[in-house]
Amino acid sequence: MAMINLKINNIPVQAEAGATILEAAYQAGIKIPTLCYLKGLNKTGACRVCLVEVKGAKNLAASCNYPVSEGMEVFTHSERALAGRRNSVELLMSNHNKNCLSCKRNQTCELQSLASDLNIRENRYEGKHSKPTYDEVSPGVVRDTSKCVLCGRCVAACKWYQGLGILGFQGRGFESKVGPVFDKSFAEVNCMQCGQCINVCPVGALTEKEDIHEVFMALNNPNKHVIVQTAPAVRASLGEEFGYPIGTRVTGKMVAALRRCGFNRVYDTNFGADLTIMEEGTEFIERVQKGGTLPMLTSCSPGWIKYIESEYPDLLDHLSTCKSPHMMLGAIIKSYYAKTKGIDPRNIYVVSIMPCTAKKTEILRPENRISDIQDVDAVLTTRECGRLIKMYGIDFNNLEDELFDQDMFGEYSGAGVIFGATGGVMEAALRTVKEILENKPLDTIDFVEVRGMHGIKEASLQVAGIDVNIAVASSMSMAKGLLEQIKNGTSKYHFIEIMGCPGGCINGGGQSIVPAVVRNTETMNNFKNLRAKTLYDEDLDCAIRKSHENEQIQQLYKNYLGEPCGHKSHELLHTTYSKKEKFTI
Repeated sequence: MAMINLKINNIPVQAEAGATILEAAYQAGIKIPTLCYLKGLNKTGACRVCLVEVKGAKNLAASCNYPVSEGMEVFTHSERALAGRRNSVELLMSNHNKNCLSCKRNQTCELQSLASDLNIRENRYEGKHSKPTYDEVSPGVVRDTSKCVLCGRCVAACKWYQGLGILGFQGRGFESKVGPVFDKSFAEVNCMQCGQCINVCPVGALTEKEDIHEVFMALNNPNKHVIVQTAPAVRASLGEEFGYPIGTRVTGKMVAALRRCGFNRVYDTNFGADLTIMEEGTEFIERVQKGGTLPMLTSCSPGWIKYIESEYPDLLDHLSTCKSPHMMLGAIIKSYYAKTKGIDPRNIYVVSIMPCTAKKTEILRPENRISDIQDVDAVLTTRECGRLIKMYGIDFNNLEDELFDQDMFGEYSGAGVIFGATGGVMEAALRTVKEILENKPLDTIDFVEVRGMHGIKEASLQVAGIDVNIAVASSMSMAKGLLEQIKNGTSKYHFIEIMGCPGGCINGGGQSIVPAVVRNTETMNNFKNLRAKTLYDEDLDCAIRKSHENEQIQQLYKNYLGEPCGHKSHELLHTTYSKKEKFTI
């Protein structure tokens, strides 16, 4: 690749031909502020926050999309560049509601940080504000256009990550806004509720629908027996809410904090993940041996379930009928646990701490109810969990590590832990399916073929003398090609794992916000790899690493369920799907 020589702030810099001024500056360790720009996703230059002065140019240049050229001289913090940058931010603030203290993004808002960095202390432009739209109808995502800066990041995320494109720009000039077509609610369009739009929003225009109040009321209701469970990916992100570096494992502190919030039991959804492998693995074996519908598709991701029900309803027979791990554990708590402890299941309140906004939709699915009882009563995202702990005044950073409650559901395997990373469900299933079918210990327990942040991973493995072709995809834009192959009858695969979010649950729509300054300067996918490493490290630390070796799982089948995919487990742990109408113009 040819190299270009230029100067930035009088410092000689070399950059690859085709690079932008912003990229060249990052490589040289020079920070140019941005707002609409997000590496690998969006570089429209619309916000005009990354303005720089190029010697000889008539106008200031948007550095995010201005290519470097030989001999170019750039000034990132000249008086003219700073004045232009400040003016851009002040104009954005003039149409912003500025209720920062009550905003969920307070102290993690990029507009707020820009105003502070640029020393903006006055509102120079005040006047009429655009008419806002406030949409909190859907279970998972809230839209407040009074905070929107029209950066377009959410539009790009929905289009490129999920291939849906339900978000777009509407109106012109002062009436411009971003939202679903015709300014409809997220509940009225074929939104997956994945929350990726929330993760990339620089302000508080898109947030998760908060359920902290409902959980707080349950905790303070003496008639409620309140149980919390935490998804594997949460431990890899929750620390970021308390200032820890990305990828810090905080399992023990998380347990200690939740116990101090007043939950009667603190369990790990990893137990539910082990249970899922027993059911899903058995289902796959039965499909192979009895000529069932193949390839079998995993069913752990509720965003993915919403997608297939509306976009590919003809392929629903390929889905595993297993509920997701937290729903399975919720069902077991409200049946086996309730019976064992002598508690009316209607008096048990199950809270799931999840990395996912789509889980808020999942718990409301009528297909997941047993009689009139929900498996899970409330879902809090990782971010909400952080806010709940802070609300209780708990000094998270100085807590001593504690263990999950060990009675009944306290044991889990390393296979359950890795569910939180793309490929983890497949690897966990292979550890059990291969060992059971071959009736001998595995030669190797790590199936590295399905690890990593590539959008699609595939492998062919020998399992009991059979060539089993597997594939793993995360995000719907990656899964679409695999689904088209199934639809056209050309798929070579037997088993496919699909997750709704790029990288899996470690990058779920409810995880801690990774600021643009990190996303823009790091190696692509690095924050995902750091979080995933947390899970793989815990897997290595586990005494058992295969789901079928979990002794409490074995006891559950012996004492209550009978056998995997038996009558009782089908009643409690499996579900159904149906075609859902998608919005069309």
